[in-house]
Amino acid sequence: MRNSPLSARRPRIASYAISLACAALMSAAVLPAGAASASTGDDAADQSVVSVQTVRVQRAVIAQPVRAYGIVAASASNLTTVNLPYLARIVQMRVQAGQSVTRGTPLFVVQADPAAVLAATQAKSAVTLAQGELARTQSLYDKGLATQSQLATARKAADDAQQALAAQNQTGVASGNKVIAAPIDGVVLQVSAAQGDQVQPGAAILQLAGGSGRDARANVTLGVEPSDVSAIHAGDTVTLHGLSTSLAKAAVDGHVVLVGASVDQQSQLVNIGANVPLGQSAFIPGTRVGADIATRSGTHWVVPRAAVLKDDKGAYVFQITPQNKAHRVAVVTQVENGDRYGVDGPIDGAQGLVVSGNYELKDGMTVRAAGGAPR
Repeated sequence: MRNSPLSARRPRIASYAISLACAALMSAAVLPAGAASASTGDDAADQSVVSVQTVRVQRAVIAQPVRAYGIVAASASNLTTVNLPYLARIVQMRVQAGQSVTRGTPLFVVQADPAAVLAATQAKSAVTLAQGELARTQSLYDKGLATQSQLATARKAADDAQQALAAQNQTGVASGNKVIAAPIDGVVLQVSAAQGDQVQPGAAILQLAGGSGRDARANVTLGVEPSDVSAIHAGDTVTLHGLSTSLAKAAVDGHVVLVGASVDQQSQLVNIGANVPLGQSAFIPGTRVGADIATRSGTHWVVPRAAVLKDDKGAYVFQITPQNKAHRVAVVTQVENGDRYGVDGPIDGAQGLVVSGNYELKDGMTVRAAGGAPR
C-alpha cells in the first residue's frame, strides 16, 4: 500500500503544533507573572511613604479630675455664731444678711449692761484690796505677829481675786460703747438682733459662713462616687463650677480639707469637705455647684489622646526621627484628663509626635508630615 503525501506530512504538522502550544503556555506563564510583579512593586511604592500629622510634646503638670457635686456653706463646721458673754444692748448694727466681711470688719456696736460693768469694776477693786491685805499679813508674819494660817488665807484671797478679774477680762466687758469685729473672713448668713435690742448672755446676734483661704475649715460639701474616694487626699485642688445658666462660666479654686470615711445613706455618695476662698464671687451660701477635684497630680509627658495606641505589647506612640522615619516608643499612661493623657516613657521632646495617620505606621516606616515640618 502506498503512503500518501498527506500521511507523510502529519508527523511534522503535529510537531509544529506541539511547539506552538508550548510557546503559548510559556508566554501565558511569563507575561502575567511579570505584570503581577510590576503591580506589587507599584503597591509597595504607594505604601512606603505614609502621610501623618504631628504635634510638639512637652512635660508638664497634669492631674486626673474627679467630678463631684455639692452646695456652698453646707457644712455645719463652717458656721460661726457671734454672741456676747454678758448682758448688753445693740447700739448700732453695721452689717446685714448676705454681706461679705473680712476678719476685723466691724459687725455691730454694743453697750454693756451697767450691772455687768459694775461687776468688772468690783473685780478690779477686789484684786487691789486682796493684794494690799496679803502685803500687810506678810509684814505681820515676818514680825511674828501673824500665823502661817493667816498668811495662807491672805494668799488664797489674792489668788481668788486675780482669777475673778481674769474671768471678767475674758468677757470683754467695758464701760461705754464697744465695737465687735468679725472673727473670720466670710459672709453674714443671718442677723438675729436689731439695733436697740437687749441681748442675753450667749444669745446669737448673727451668724457667719466662713469662706476665706485663711480659714482652714470646709465651706463647701461635695459628694463623690465611693470608687473615686481612694484617689482623693487633703490638699488636692478643687475647682468649683456653677450649675445654673448665670454661673455657667464662673469658676473658683480651693482645696480639699476633709475626705469622708463612709457613704451617705441618702445620697449614696461619700462627702468631701473643701475650703474655697469665695470672696466676692457669685457663689453665695446655698449655691449648688459642680466641682473638679484634681487627683494624682504629677509631671508627665502631656500628649493628645489620639496619639496613644495599644496592642498586645502595651501602650505606645510614634515619633518622627530627623530622617523622616516612624519610631515606636513604649509608654505608660499615668493620668487621663479629658482629651489629654499624662504618660511616662523615653519620649524625645525634640521630635514630632504623630496624632493622625499613626494607625498605618510600623516601626521604621518612611513618613511624610502633612504641611512640611511637624506642628
